[in-house]
Amino acid sequence: MLSALLIRVIETHAEELTRELLDDLGRNPRTPSFHSMSRDQLRSRVYDVYHNLGKWLAEQDETHIEAVYGEMGRRIHAADTPASELIYVVILMKEHLRNYIRRTGSAATSVELHQEAELNLLIGHFFDKALYHSLRGYEGARTPTLAS
Repeated sequence: MLSALLIRVIETHAEELTRELLDDLGRNPRTPSFHSMSRDQLRSRVYDVYHNLGKWLAEQDETHIEAVYGEMGRRIHAADTPASELIYVVILMKEHLRNYIRRTGSAATSVELHQEAELNLLIGHFFDKALYHSLRGYEGARTPTLAS
């Protein structure tokens, strides 16, 4: 099954994917707030997504996605980073992953092509949820809590 193989390849090459994304974040004109951020600060979160892709995609419950990406949104808000940059970071994560799949996928049959398309669909759904929960975390950090 090509999609399972691609997921293993992605997880195995998570370090390479992480490095490519961090290089892009450090110079992309749409992410200026990230140009001066510590790579170590960003690395663990990005690596976690790529390294555990199979687990992330297989999860039926959004609780973990909500926790991780909500926290990312809150942290980015605390760093006074615009929400547009938060959104673009998640978009870049997805784009880098999809580009990697195109480079390494090499579907030889119609079944493999379908499996690759299915994987891209799952990735799209995952990153849609990540965007939503990131922005919710960002907005939650912006809203002052009321003391009882």
